[in-house]
This record gives sequence, structure tokens and C-alpha cells, in this order.
Amino acid sequence: MTRRATAPVLTALIALVFVAGCGGEGSQTDCGLNGCTITFPRSGAAAVSVLGIEARVVGVEGGTAQLEVAGQQIAVPVGGETQAEGFTVGVERVTDAEVVVRVRP
Repeated sequence: MTRRATAPVLTALIALVFVAGCGGEGSQTDCGLNGCTITFPRSGAAAVSVLGIEARVVGVEGGTAQLEVAGQQIAVPVGGETQAEGFTVGVERVTDAEVVVRVRP
């Protein structure tokens, strides 16, 4: 009976950790159970802490974003995904003003 009572509590705590695990200055984050969507300004040195790691945009060349995730530099094309330090990192879109990145466990 104790296991049944603790399962909803554990689920709620895990959800709280994931939702509270996003944040940063100079960018917008939207986090949920399936990861975080981060909108970075295209220019500037904004970095965010998401899901216990730091992520930032290093630059954009053509349709590929150069990112640093958990200290690892990666290049991800718009619409593409790659792995970095156990996370799946995708670039949803790049405009003149912003870079939208999705990070999920």
C-alpha cells in the first residue's frame, strides 16, 4: 500500500525537477517533462542552465547552428538533431533575431 501512495508523489517531484530545471538570462525557456525549448538571441553571449547542463549558441553559419552543450561543441543543422553528453539537441529554427533549440534527455 505504501508503494501506491508514493508513486504519485515521486512522479510529481520528478516533474517539478524537470520544469524547475530551466532558466537563463537573455533567452526564453519553456520546459516540461519532455525537455526544454530555448529561444536564444542570435547575437550575444546568452547561456542557459537546462536540465542540469549549460547550453549556449556559439554562432550560426548558413543553416547550421554552432552550439556548446555541457562543454561539448556541436554543429546542428536546422531541423536536425545530434547527441551531446547524453542529451538529444535539435535546432528548430534560425531567424535573423533568434535561434530556437530543443534539449531533451
